[in-house]
Amino acid sequence: MSYANRRSLLTCAALLTLALIAAAVLALGGEEESLPAAGSAAVPASAADWGLSFPSPGQAPVGNATREELAQYGAYYLGDTSEKVIYLTFDCGYENGYTEQILDALKKHNAPAAFFVVGNMVETAPDIVRRMAEEGHIVGNHTYHHPDMSKISEQEAFQKELDSLAELYQQTTGKPLPRFYRPPQGKYSQENLKQAQALGYKTVFWSLAYVDWYVDNQPTRQQAFDKLLPRIHDGAIVLLHSTSKTNAEILDELLTRWEELGFRFASLEEL
Repeated sequence: MSYANRRSLLTCAALLTLALIAAAVLALGGEEESLPAAGSAAVPASAADWGLSFPSPGQAPVGNATREELAQYGAYYLGDTSEKVIYLTFDCGYENGYTEQILDALKKHNAPAAFFVVGNMVETAPDIVRRMAEEGHIVGNHTYHHPDMSKISEQEAFQKELDSLAELYQQTTGKPLPRFYRPPQGKYSQENLKQAQALGYKTVFWSLAYVDWYVDNQPTRQQAFDKLLPRIHDGAIVLLHSTSKTNAEILDELLTRWEELGFRFASLEEL
């Protein structure tokens, strides 16, 4: 084999290795931590996954849409960045035994939160959903079936997903569902933002999360703190999953440590 051919093969192998490494990094990023390219902060007209990059510890991250761009549609990923305030949110796809422990920790700290629920959660754990509302937490709309909403372009179909959940919540609690919406998996489009706004919803993304949703591969206590403490920032909208055993076990201590850093907890209503 000639030198030129050997060099060509080595170059191809190197490129393939880099591609595999890149794919692995993206896979590890997961739903909550996909990183946008530099300078890509714009609301896309087509489907996108919500993504964040963290320039430095303790500073608010950069989203793949700016605060100003999202504000046009009544959407948020950050709260008030002029004060040490945290907005706690939980995504609740189903109940597996940890939500009440989470509610107990929130009650101990007098910390309001928002729980974004789907139809299964309301159907199978109505008492817990009622407790959320009775203890002053926001119960938000995470859709009835948890589909990829970015694939839904028709207003009628989009509205059906949200209305079905809202009606079930009304029947279960006797109260109207607060108009806060979180896209399942963070998948959204510009059209989705318009659709939610037309229905009177505020779309709520997040500025801090970590990989906590694999119930059979939970992070350790230390892994959780290593993510959630250095990256906390003023005006953070924190996303946690209520199905996480780790979250339930560390939440009391986590809230204490954030309080020791000077943070207070506020409701999404302050947005």
